[in-house]
Amino acid sequence: MVLKKKKEVQVDAFFLDHHQLEKLQRFSKAEEQNLASLLLHCAQLSSGIQQIQCIKQITPLVKKMNQNPAGDPMAKACLDILGETYFSLGVKNPLKKVLASSLNGLPEQLMTLALQSFVCCLQEELKTTDVYLYRKVLDNLASCMVDFSLGRASIKNLFEEVLQFLQKSLIDIQEENRKNHGNHIVQTQLMHDLLIAIKVSMMLVQKLQENIQGGLWEHPESSVWQSMCSLLKSSTNFLVDATLLQTVQTTSGLAVILFIKAMYEPVEELPSLVSDLLLGSVKPTGVPAWFVSTCGTLCTEQLPDSVRLFLCHGALAMLEWKNGSMGEDGEKLLLDIASVLLSLSSELKESSMATSLSRILAIWTNSALAALISGSPNLKIKLNGNSDVIGNVLEYIYTHWEHPLDAVRHQTKLIFKNLLQIHRTAITVSNEKSDPFFERLIKRLLSLEWHVKGKYASLGCLVECVGTENILQLDRTIPVQILDVMSDQSLAPYASDLLETMFTNHKTHFTLSFQESTWIDQWHDIWVSPLLVILCEGNHDQTIYIIDYYLPKLLKCSPDSLSYMIRILQASADANLGSRSTRGALGALMACLRTARAHGHLELLNIMSSGLVSTERIKQGLVHQHNQVCIDALGLLCETHRSTEIVSMEEMQLIQFFMMYNLNSQSPAVRQQICSLLRKLFCRIQESSQVLFKLEQSKSKQELLENSTKRQPFGILQQYKDFMSSVCDKLFEALFPGSSHPTRFSALSILGLIAEIFSAPKGQAQVFQLEQVIDSPRVQTLIQCFASTFEEVKVLAFGLLMKLRDIAFHLQDSANLDLLFQAAMDLSTSTKPYDCVTASYLFNFLIHHKGLQHICLGKWVEHNPQVDEHTSVGTVEKNTLAVIKLLLVNVEEEIFQAKNSLLRAAASFPMYGRVHCITGALQQLPLNNLTLVAEWKEMVARLILMSYKLSAVVSPVVQSSSPEGLIPMDSDSESADRLQVILHEIQPQDTNDYFLQAKILNKHCKVESEKQADHRPMENICAEMRGKEMQTCDVTAQMVLVCCWRSMKEVSLLLGTLCKLLPSQAASESSDGLITVEQVKNIGEYFKHHLLQSRHRGAFELAYAGFVQLTEMLSRCNSESLHKMPEQWLSSVLEEIKSCDPSSTLCATRRSAGIPFYIQALLASEAKKKTDLLKMTMKELISLAAPLNEPFSVIPQVHALNILRALFRDTRLGENIIPYVADGMQAAILGFVSPVWAVRNSSTLLFSALITRIFGVKRGKDENSKKNSS
Repeated sequence: MVLKKKKEVQVDAFFLDHHQLEKLQRFSKAEEQNLASLLLHCAQLSSGIQQIQCIKQITPLVKKMNQNPAGDPMAKACLDILGETYFSLGVKNPLKKVLASSLNGLPEQLMTLALQSFVCCLQEELKTTDVYLYRKVLDNLASCMVDFSLGRASIKNLFEEVLQFLQKSLIDIQEENRKNHGNHIVQTQLMHDLLIAIKVSMMLVQKLQENIQGGLWEHPESSVWQSMCSLLKSSTNFLVDATLLQTVQTTSGLAVILFIKAMYEPVEELPSLVSDLLLGSVKPTGVPAWFVSTCGTLCTEQLPDSVRLFLCHGALAMLEWKNGSMGEDGEKLLLDIASVLLSLSSELKESSMATSLSRILAIWTNSALAALISGSPNLKIKLNGNSDVIGNVLEYIYTHWEHPLDAVRHQTKLIFKNLLQIHRTAITVSNEKSDPFFERLIKRLLSLEWHVKGKYASLGCLVECVGTENILQLDRTIPVQILDVMSDQSLAPYASDLLETMFTNHKTHFTLSFQESTWIDQWHDIWVSPLLVILCEGNHDQTIYIIDYYLPKLLKCSPDSLSYMIRILQASADANLGSRSTRGALGALMACLRTARAHGHLELLNIMSSGLVSTERIKQGLVHQHNQVCIDALGLLCETHRSTEIVSMEEMQLIQFFMMYNLNSQSPAVRQQICSLLRKLFCRIQESSQVLFKLEQSKSKQELLENSTKRQPFGILQQYKDFMSSVCDKLFEALFPGSSHPTRFSALSILGLIAEIFSAPKGQAQVFQLEQVIDSPRVQTLIQCFASTFEEVKVLAFGLLMKLRDIAFHLQDSANLDLLFQAAMDLSTSTKPYDCVTASYLFNFLIHHKGLQHICLGKWVEHNPQVDEHTSVGTVEKNTLAVIKLLLVNVEEEIFQAKNSLLRAAASFPMYGRVHCITGALQQLPLNNLTLVAEWKEMVARLILMSYKLSAVVSPVVQSSSPEGLIPMDSDSESADRLQVILHEIQPQDTNDYFLQAKILNKHCKVESEKQADHRPMENICAEMRGKEMQTCDVTAQMVLVCCWRSMKEVSLLLGTLCKLLPSQAASESSDGLITVEQVKNIGEYFKHHLLQSRHRGAFELAYAGFVQLTEMLSRCNSESLHKMPEQWLSSVLEEIKSCDPSSTLCATRRSAGIPFYIQALLASEAKKKTDLLKMTMKELISLAAPLNEPFSVIPQVHALNILRALFRDTRLGENIIPYVADGMQAAILGFVSPVWAVRNSSTLLFSALITRIFGVKRGKDENSKKNSS
């Protein structure tokens, strides 16, 4: 069981002004506490919680005052201050309620004085004229009327003034809303203020109705009457104003009916009036003149559907339906409301309206139930199950019980449930079981297919009315049919709820019908036996869902049935062990035992000692060939109802047995479940050990032990320690060189769990710590895991070493650390891509070593004494700066050499590894607490410059029209010169004449090498690398391509990291920022260039990853110039696509290459509620995608189709893209008949994306998920 952490209550303290404090100081007494000194002390407190405790002392203190307080100036002054304080507090501040409670407890002699003070304060509040301050006054009025006698009395004294203020506030807020048309933020706030004003008006009329009625109605010229007419007129205007929020309209519907009810006479004619309003049959001559002047807009034959709906809601909520107080007219109104609602159900399809209608129809069923109790025989006839009204409501249920909206489905179930109660109340037959209506309903529901979800809830309601036995008499196979349906996850919850309702009702029926428990076997045959058959032989999905949804409910209803299940399954376990595809009896037994123990229905030691289930049987389950049986057997050992239950020696031995055979599971899902279950076991050991430590320290230890366990706490704790040590030994043994990936993954994951769970704060007793079993060879073992080719193994090993870094560094000598650093440097320039990942993890590990500067970095870079001057510099920051500087110097030298020979760079020193290590090191930085700001600013500038240089070297390859075969498969010494020739010939020259003429390469081209001596780095650190330059290297096209596109990838990720992680000066031009606005703009232009120019998919996809980080940062940026950049970029690229300029370098092949990615990134960064860019873009693209039969429109059409495909596939755009599906489908289908193949191809791809967006992803037989991709 998990206890939720109690949420801390935030209480804002109140403060008194100078004059109030002076007044209190004048009356306070130092020698004794009086009310003034108490308030003065309270005002000086800075904590709201302490002020609450202080205010609670007011009532006891006042009651102790002996003299007459009514004439005491001190009491008057204090009450004035309390009144001012009350009205100054926010409505959600707990102090306000505490103060109201204390003032409610004032003695009678002080109430008059307090009332005078509150009336004065309220008068000041009502003088407010600022529309934007009305909300505070409205909140105060509402607070005064809720559980506050003094506040209500104050409003009663100022009733006319309050009514006039509310009248004025409604008019002023509406006018202010009209003035701010188009300013959505202000309008939304004003509408919420308007909603509160309407609610407060209703509250005033409901709670102080006696002030309105009486002789006032005889004086239409009175201010109260005029104010009420104004309130009614305003509410009517709000009701019919479709531009307001729906909640405002709904509440206005309630207010209109309430105000009419308060004002209309004679009261007996009110139901007829409301009925005429709903049916549109009100005649102006038949109603009072004041009604026509205030509600004239409602006296029409054709009221909007939404207005009729809200009036129905108002009538149901505000009129009295109990006790038959409205007579026959009230009954007619009830039936008319039903007729109106049912007619509206076919008209109102919009989601919010459909939800409101279903909720109001549910309210109608409650009102009908209330009216039936004291209703006339005629009403009972019209509301029984055979009537037209109920028949129409049933049709509504049948058409809405599978509505897409969950709220509508829920309300439909309530309506059906109430409908059955209405029929039971209306009929006079005492035996519902033989009632024709129920019989007809049951037969109709059973005739439906089981895939109809509404069938389950409806049958469940019928079971409660007629009983399970009566339904089973029609078909005894119903339980089996429902269990068969549970192979579908979308139906499993509905099916399990119905089964629970049925077997619970059936058990109750048997218990009441039979004196003895002879019925249990019959109950087992119906509800348990089919379950066991399916668990043994059913398919995987079906058994999983039955165990998850059905079995726990069955055991909760009948815990004693567990022994029946064990007995039946044990008898056939040897004969039916199961297979890889079926659980068999053994698997079913493990599943039942696991579920029972997890829900507290089973004590494992009891059934093992009693012989019900043997240890050997559990071992069979732990090594079963069916993965889920193994997991269930492990779950039986790990999952318990109590998190502090002692882990027995038998359980520990079985866990060790399990780990011998299952660490190498090939299924990622199984490995994940193993880790999850072992986490529960380790948490149980940890929590139970804390209980045992307390028992060990307790004075009454022996007495407590007799109630908990017979074993001594010390002995159990020692067993725990031995067990955990043994587990760790086995896990480290599994990490031997050459062990399989699954074994390493499982071992490292479990070791990570142990390190996480058994890490107690200092001073707390701990049964076990992973550091206790760590030695130097084991640290080496973990470091060797960095060499794995699987990234997730590196991640797990790194995470574990970080948890153990203190002892890990302590166990490593300087020579070993030096070797590790040398290995990291070597690996960072390896031609094998996964080696640079290993190097990055090694650097990130070593960066945390305090002595890294002296041990390893001293011989690589010059010592910087300025860094040492900063004594507050953290180890990680200092080491990260030094490592990045070293890597940067190396990569700058390599870039210089790559300019001369890209072939040799690809073969000997590919640069992407260094850049990858720099990005990884940056992600280790404590960005919120950097000290060496100047150094980091310089470093960031150098990193950005290096990125541009590296990109310039490799971009000709990835931007080539055919990068995959760019370099010839030659290994002669002239390959470098030939590369330069080819690069010159195939500079990115793709233009929009791609489909109009062929591209011809020049046969001869003279290339001049660039002189870059001035840019040569000063540090002389790459002599060895230059030595390699003299060697002859065999280079393939693939090697050069991998080098180039991985370099582009790492540059993009580095620039994205710099934009996303490093503090920016965008918000304020302070000197603390590490990256300037100009640098961010340049990075944006870089991404724009490469996304629109790259031809290699890997290159532009990875440039896209960095660009997304940039656009997300820009969308959140406070700088207006940066915030507007995505919109400017988007407009620019759309113009270029439309222009069809022959000089454009946009790629029209390769599905438009990076252009769709570029536009995706720009649109996805836009806030979900603000879709201006999306609307503009979709409008342009839809028009471009339509065929124009012009030769120059082909390229823009291809681009538009490709971009639309990408946008429809992008789930981040969510529902905002749905309105454009129809236009997109039209463009795709029209593109099929284009004479240009590229248009037909792009149209086909767009059509496929739209089909997926509309109907969801294709579901195969082996897929568990039934969710749509949209």
